Amino acid sequence: MSIRLGDTAPDFKAETTKGPINFHEWIGDGWAMLFSHPKDFTPVCTTELGYMARIEPEFTKRNCKIIGLSVDPVESHLRWEKDIEATQGAAVGYPMIGDPELAVAKLYEMLPAEEPNTSEGRTPVTNQTVRTVFIIGPDKKIKLQLTYPMSTGRNFNEILRVLDSIQLTSAYKVSTPANWNNGEEVIIPAALSEEEAKAKYPDGVRVVNAYLRYVAQPGS
Repeated sequence: MSIRLGDTAPDFKAETTKGPINFHEWIGDGWAMLFSHPKDFTPVCTTELGYMARIEPEFTKRNCKIIGLSVDPVESHLRWEKDIEATQGAAVGYPMIGDPELAVAKLYEMLPAEEPNTSEGRTPVTNQTVRTVFIIGPDKKIKLQLTYPMSTGRNFNEILRVLDSIQLTSAYKVSTPANWNNGEEVIIPAALSEEEAKAKYPDGVRVVNAYLRYVAQPGS
């Protein structure tokens, strides 16, 4: 079975650069972002991990923990972290999951369940599908999954934008339009009648047509 949006994120136990974790317990009652990498000491991933180290406070503001995963042992991650700090100017403060048996990569269907062997001798190309971002809610459900090719560095500002949207829309039962940014107008669900919309948003509704209606961002 494929992992889909709305599914419960698979739970697991693993060793990390910050010690052993039980994933669901580690998430706690907040949000989490799991982002994976095909191999340690790869150039694109080095820039990604360094950028995430710099903007981690933005995720903390949103009550969202960060955790990385790479298909190598923890000992290798710790050596890689020194390179990341030296080349990117930021120390990695969030945990990195060691996955030398490919267990988590398979559990999250980033690699086929029948994929043989361990991380030993594998290359970034053989692990190239281990490039997925998962956002997981306090209910432990998957709210977003996004997979990038190895040659394209991920846009984590976009991930923050999506996290803002997910948190807003889950709290207020609205939707966000294309290219929305925090503080801009949002869309009223079509299921809400015109009368209900006017009652709920007395400060004004901008009506484009019967199914496309905008309102100022709630809570802003």
